[in-house]
Amino acid sequence: MLALSLDDLLPLDEYAGKRRDYFESHRRYLDRYRRVRVGPVATFLFENRQTLWFRVQEVLRIARLSDPKLVQQELDLCNRLLPGPGHLQAALVIEIKDEARLTQELAPWAALSGDHIRLCLGKDAYAGCLVTCRPEDRCIGTAHWVQFNLADAGRKQLADFRQPALLEIALPAYTHRSPLLSDEIRQSLLDDLKTP
Repeated sequence: MLALSLDDLLPLDEYAGKRRDYFESHRRYLDRYRRVRVGPVATFLFENRQTLWFRVQEVLRIARLSDPKLVQQELDLCNRLLPGPGHLQAALVIEIKDEARLTQELAPWAALSGDHIRLCLGKDAYAGCLVTCRPEDRCIGTAHWVQFNLADAGRKQLADFRQPALLEIALPAYTHRSPLLSDEIRQSLLDDLKTP
Protein backbone atom coordinates (compact mmCIF):
# COMPACT_ATOMS: atom_id res chain seq x y z
CA MET A 1 0.00 0.00 0.00
CA LEU A 2 1.43 3.37 -0.98
CA ALA A 3 2.58 5.50 1.93
CA LEU A 4 0.98 8.87 2.56
CA SER A 5 3.09 11.87 1.57
CA LEU A 6 2.99 15.59 2.29
CA ASP A 7 1.16 16.09 -1.01
CA ASP A 8 -1.75 13.95 0.25
CA LEU A 9 -2.47 16.22 3.23
CA LEU A 10 -4.62 19.32 3.46
CA PRO A 11 -3.34 22.54 5.04
CA LEU A 12 -4.44 22.90 8.67
CA ASP A 13 -6.87 25.76 8.06
CA GLU A 14 -8.53 24.05 5.13
CA TYR A 15 -8.95 20.80 7.05
CA ALA A 16 -10.16 22.49 10.25
CA GLY A 17 -12.80 24.41 8.31
CA LYS A 18 -14.26 21.19 6.90
CA ARG A 19 -13.48 18.88 9.82
CA ARG A 20 -17.09 18.14 10.73
CA ASP A 21 -17.83 16.99 7.16
CA TYR A 22 -14.65 14.88 7.06
CA PHE A 23 -15.48 13.38 10.46
CA GLU A 24 -18.99 12.35 9.39
CA SER A 25 -17.72 10.94 6.10
CA HIS A 26 -14.98 9.02 7.94
CA ARG A 27 -17.46 7.60 10.46
CA ARG A 28 -19.77 6.37 7.67
CA TYR A 29 -16.79 4.86 5.81
CA LEU A 30 -15.62 2.99 8.93
CA ASP A 31 -19.10 1.66 9.66
CA ARG A 32 -19.64 0.47 6.11
CA TYR A 33 -16.19 -0.86 5.13
CA ARG A 34 -13.73 -1.08 8.02
CA ARG A 35 -15.34 -1.67 11.47
CA VAL A 36 -16.11 -5.19 12.75
CA ARG A 37 -17.60 -5.68 16.20
CA VAL A 38 -16.82 -8.92 18.05
CA GLY A 39 -19.03 -9.34 21.10
CA PRO A 40 -20.16 -6.55 23.41
CA VAL A 41 -16.84 -4.72 23.99
CA ALA A 42 -14.33 -5.57 21.22
CA THR A 43 -14.11 -3.81 17.86
CA PHE A 44 -11.63 -4.22 15.00
CA LEU A 45 -10.88 -1.15 12.86
CA PHE A 46 -8.97 -2.18 9.76
CA GLU A 47 -6.39 0.39 8.63
CA ASN A 48 -5.71 1.55 5.08
CA ARG A 49 -4.63 4.80 3.39
CA GLN A 50 -8.03 6.43 3.88
CA THR A 51 -8.30 5.65 7.61
CA LEU A 52 -4.70 6.69 8.10
CA TRP A 53 -5.24 9.98 6.22
CA PHE A 54 -7.95 10.98 8.69
CA ARG A 55 -5.81 9.88 11.66
CA VAL A 56 -2.85 12.00 10.47
CA GLN A 57 -5.02 15.03 9.72
CA GLU A 58 -6.48 14.84 13.24
CA VAL A 59 -3.05 14.58 14.88
CA LEU A 60 -1.81 17.56 12.88
CA ARG A 61 -4.93 19.55 13.82
CA ILE A 62 -4.72 18.77 17.53
CA ALA A 63 -0.94 19.34 17.73
CA ARG A 64 -1.11 22.34 15.37
CA LEU A 65 1.73 20.90 13.32
CA SER A 66 2.49 22.68 10.08
CA ASP A 67 6.29 22.62 9.88
CA PRO A 68 7.03 20.27 6.93
CA LYS A 69 9.83 18.49 8.82
CA LEU A 70 7.59 17.73 11.81
CA VAL A 71 4.70 16.73 9.57
CA GLN A 72 7.03 14.35 7.69
CA GLN A 73 8.12 12.81 11.01
CA GLU A 74 4.47 12.19 11.87
CA LEU A 75 3.87 10.69 8.42
CA ASP A 76 6.88 8.41 8.79
CA LEU A 77 5.52 7.14 12.09
CA CYS A 78 1.92 6.73 10.94
CA ASN A 79 2.81 5.10 7.61
CA ARG A 80 4.11 2.17 9.64
CA LEU A 81 0.45 1.41 10.43
CA LEU A 82 -0.31 0.61 6.80
CA PRO A 83 -0.61 -3.10 6.05
CA GLY A 84 2.27 -4.68 4.19
CA PRO A 85 1.93 -6.99 1.17
CA GLY A 86 -0.38 -9.90 1.91
CA HIS A 87 -1.33 -8.50 5.31
CA LEU A 88 -4.35 -6.93 6.91
CA GLN A 89 -3.79 -4.64 9.87
CA ALA A 90 -6.36 -3.58 12.44
CA ALA A 91 -6.67 -1.76 15.71
CA LEU A 92 -8.43 -3.91 18.29
CA VAL A 93 -10.28 -1.50 20.57
CA ILE A 94 -11.68 -2.70 23.89
CA GLU A 95 -14.56 -0.63 25.21
CA ILE A 96 -14.51 0.14 28.92
CA LYS A 97 -18.03 0.50 30.33
CA ASP A 98 -17.03 1.83 33.77
CA GLU A 99 -13.72 3.70 34.12
CA ALA A 100 -13.87 3.21 37.90
CA ARG A 101 -13.58 -0.55 37.26
CA LEU A 102 -10.80 -0.29 34.65
CA THR A 103 -8.58 -2.96 36.24
CA GLN A 104 -11.43 -5.46 36.55
CA GLU A 105 -12.70 -4.82 33.02
CA LEU A 106 -9.23 -5.29 31.51
CA ALA A 107 -8.44 -8.43 33.56
CA PRO A 108 -9.94 -10.87 31.00
CA TRP A 109 -7.63 -9.38 28.35
CA ALA A 110 -4.36 -9.82 30.29
CA ALA A 111 -3.55 -13.12 28.57
CA LEU A 112 -4.43 -11.88 25.07
CA SER A 113 -2.16 -13.19 22.32
CA GLY A 114 -2.48 -13.59 18.58
CA ASP A 115 -3.62 -17.18 19.08
CA HIS A 116 -6.80 -15.85 20.68
CA ILE A 117 -7.71 -13.78 17.62
CA ARG A 118 -8.71 -15.46 14.36
CA LEU A 119 -9.97 -14.48 10.95
CA CYS A 120 -12.19 -17.40 9.96
CA LEU A 121 -12.55 -17.97 6.22
CA GLY A 122 -14.64 -20.96 5.25
CA LYS A 123 -13.34 -23.91 7.27
CA ASP A 124 -9.92 -22.34 7.85
CA ALA A 125 -8.83 -19.89 10.52
CA TYR A 126 -5.91 -17.45 10.33
CA ALA A 127 -4.44 -16.48 13.68
CA GLY A 128 -3.72 -12.83 14.29
CA CYS A 129 -0.28 -11.56 15.15
CA LEU A 130 -0.54 -9.26 18.14
CA VAL A 131 1.92 -6.46 17.37
CA THR A 132 1.37 -4.76 20.73
CA CYS A 133 2.53 -7.56 22.98
CA ARG A 134 5.31 -5.96 25.02
CA PRO A 135 4.57 -4.97 28.65
CA GLU A 136 4.92 -1.29 27.74
CA ASP A 137 2.33 -1.78 24.98
CA ARG A 138 -0.07 -3.55 27.30
CA CYS A 139 0.03 -0.78 29.90
CA ILE A 140 -2.21 1.24 27.56
CA GLY A 141 -4.72 -1.54 27.96
CA THR A 142 -7.63 -0.71 25.66
CA ALA A 143 -6.07 -0.71 22.17
CA HIS A 144 -3.87 -3.24 20.42
CA TRP A 145 -2.54 -3.66 16.87
CA VAL A 146 -3.28 -6.95 15.15
CA GLN A 147 -1.97 -8.23 11.81
CA PHE A 148 -3.36 -11.07 9.72
CA ASN A 149 -1.02 -12.70 7.22
CA LEU A 150 -3.08 -14.07 4.36
CA ALA A 151 -1.24 -16.34 1.98
CA ASP A 152 -2.62 -16.87 -1.52
CA ALA A 153 -5.09 -19.47 -0.22
CA GLY A 154 -6.42 -17.03 2.37
CA ARG A 155 -6.86 -14.29 -0.19
CA LYS A 156 -8.77 -16.68 -2.45
CA GLN A 157 -11.02 -17.70 0.43
CA LEU A 158 -11.70 -14.08 1.33
CA ALA A 159 -12.56 -13.41 -2.33
CA ASP A 160 -15.01 -16.33 -2.45
CA PHE A 161 -18.10 -14.59 -1.12
CA ARG A 162 -19.95 -17.92 -0.98
CA GLN A 163 -17.74 -18.96 1.95
CA PRO A 164 -18.44 -17.45 5.37
CA ALA A 165 -15.95 -14.94 6.76
CA LEU A 166 -15.88 -13.59 10.32
CA LEU A 167 -13.60 -12.58 13.17
CA GLU A 168 -13.35 -14.51 16.41
CA ILE A 169 -11.87 -13.83 19.84
CA ALA A 170 -11.44 -16.90 22.04
CA LEU A 171 -10.27 -16.03 25.54
CA PRO A 172 -11.36 -17.99 28.63
CA ALA A 173 -13.46 -15.04 29.85
CA TYR A 174 -14.36 -13.52 26.46
CA THR A 175 -15.33 -15.80 23.60
CA HIS A 176 -17.29 -14.18 20.79
CA ARG A 177 -17.65 -14.23 17.02
CA SER A 178 -18.51 -11.31 14.80
CA PRO A 179 -21.46 -11.40 12.46
CA LEU A 180 -20.51 -12.57 8.98
CA LEU A 181 -18.44 -9.94 7.20
CA SER A 182 -20.49 -8.07 4.63
CA ASP A 183 -19.52 -8.20 0.97
CA GLU A 184 -18.56 -4.52 1.23
CA ILE A 185 -16.15 -5.14 4.10
CA ARG A 186 -14.68 -8.17 2.35
CA GLN A 187 -14.12 -6.23 -0.87
CA SER A 188 -12.51 -3.39 1.06
CA LEU A 189 -10.14 -5.84 2.76
CA LEU A 190 -9.38 -7.51 -0.57
CA ASP A 191 -8.41 -4.09 -1.92
CA ASP A 192 -5.86 -3.87 0.92
CA LEU A 193 -4.28 -7.11 -0.25
CA LYS A 194 -3.76 -6.00 -3.83
CA THR A 195 -0.16 -5.48 -4.82
CA PRO A 196 0.44 -1.84 -5.86
